[in-house]
Amino acid sequence: MNAKLGRTCSLLTGIGVGAFALSMLAGQPLWSYASGLLIALGFVGMIASFAALASADRRATTNAALVFAGAYATVIGVVYFAQLTAVRFDALAAGAAQILDFQRFGLFFYLDLLGYGFMAMATFLIALGAPTPTRADRWLRGLLLGHGVFALSCFGVPALGVFRDAIPGASPAGTLLLLGWCAYFLPISLLAADWFRRAGSRTKSA
Repeated sequence: MNAKLGRTCSLLTGIGVGAFALSMLAGQPLWSYASGLLIALGFVGMIASFAALASADRRATTNAALVFAGAYATVIGVVYFAQLTAVRFDALAAGAAQILDFQRFGLFFYLDLLGYGFMAMATFLIALGAPTPTRADRWLRGLLLGHGVFALSCFGVPALGVFRDAIPGASPAGTLLLLGWCAYFLPISLLAADWFRRAGSRTKSA
């Protein structure tokens, strides 16, 4: 059951990443928020399944990854759900819009970066806890560890005030960065789905 859930959630994460990329290309921010919620839902299940299948001596590391995954989903859920509801339907005053509207590079924009910093921490820690007996598993581990490096920029760049003078709505470079992230994370989702498929097969044959 753990392997089946992990495979399903990995594929769900991959679908969300693909939808996120398409929404960026189509210039549809509302679609990107909805697909971002889908990524969060799948990611938590994926990390939880990795944690459930981890050996006892790696359980602390994978449990820490699960905590970071939950923190990521919580922060991202608040940010994106607000964009799909309050920001979309309410006529916000200028001050409230500056805080809540993701595209104005205000507080919720920084919370979004914080959430993805938590996600990066989760992938880094889960990579340390997942076994890597095959070449595909080593690729998966390397990609997960590499994704963990994003935590440094997610936590550090906002604190340096890099986006303080950004112009709302003028983010072609940001779009390219997000597309690059999608291209990086989609293979992680697919390799994870294959990892869980093989884990399920080993469980049945044992």
